[in-house]
Amino acid sequence: MLSRSFSCRTALWTLVVTGAVLASPCTPASAQQRVERNVVYGMYSGLALLLDVHVPATPNGYGVLFVPGSGWNASTAYGAQQLKSTQIPDWAPALLTSGYTIFVVNHRATPRFQYPGAVEDIQRAVRFIRHNAKQYGIDAARIGGIGGSSGGHLVGLTAMLGANGVADDPDPVNQEPATLQTVVLRAAPSDLPAMIGASTLGTMAVTAFVGRLLTPNPDDRAIYRAASPVTHVAASAPPTLLLHGDADDVVPYKQSEAMDAALKAANVPVTLFRVAGGVHGSDFGTGGKPHAQFPDVLRATTAWLDRYLKAAAVSK
Repeated sequence: MLSRSFSCRTALWTLVVTGAVLASPCTPASAQQRVERNVVYGMYSGLALLLDVHVPATPNGYGVLFVPGSGWNASTAYGAQQLKSTQIPDWAPALLTSGYTIFVVNHRATPRFQYPGAVEDIQRAVRFIRHNAKQYGIDAARIGGIGGSSGGHLVGLTAMLGANGVADDPDPVNQEPATLQTVVLRAAPSDLPAMIGASTLGTMAVTAFVGRLLTPNPDDRAIYRAASPVTHVAASAPPTLLLHGDADDVVPYKQSEAMDAALKAANVPVTLFRVAGGVHGSDFGTGGKPHAQFPDVLRATTAWLDRYLKAAAVSK
């Protein structure tokens, strides 16, 4: 017999996948969830940039940009493959139950595109969400970001850059700032030069993303530094929750330690949640089973968003 928690998670994800209007055992029968699929948030040389909007049964008025990990690679960063990624069923139920509207974003990816294409796309997505906040029933001034692995890198870099709007841009979307008010980064590469040689898969993914090998050439090193979230940490950075398994053999735990230290030095609110024995995966587990701490990770995530989106907005 299935436990209630498993049944709730399964039922919620059924709604997310199908977009069906069904009653969930986790919510009142009158509550409904829906998904708006393949919303075009931008174009690049004829290529549509898409996002899916996951609307909770009882919205709390706040939106969260969600970028799944893909190794920055097109095999998992585009369309249906990305949006049906296991990262969505793992993470969406807890966020939807807490009332957050989730914007799941795709982006330009390797091998066809390299840095800074994907970063520009995530910035565009933030601008689009903010510009259309009223339509989606969220607060334009309080938008959060969540990303895992390469998605965490992109969310983190976007947050640390905190790009202003382009006042004279003919597209009103681009006039919006690409800023996030708080972020949750799972196993996110933060220092790309330090990723080289740390793991075979990580090295291959990073060099493909940057588009060149890391050499002693100052120009190469400058690009790697510019593409690293830790480079851009400043006092203006948003509160950041770092989630990382200490047995991660793809993105070393030291990557989050470095980000944690940089944020603390800048007096930015930060917490590093260490998942003991956690590996590189959406739920930190092995053998098809979530890590025992994964429920705690989800609770920490929603509590962080509540603190720095909902509570912060109310206290103004």
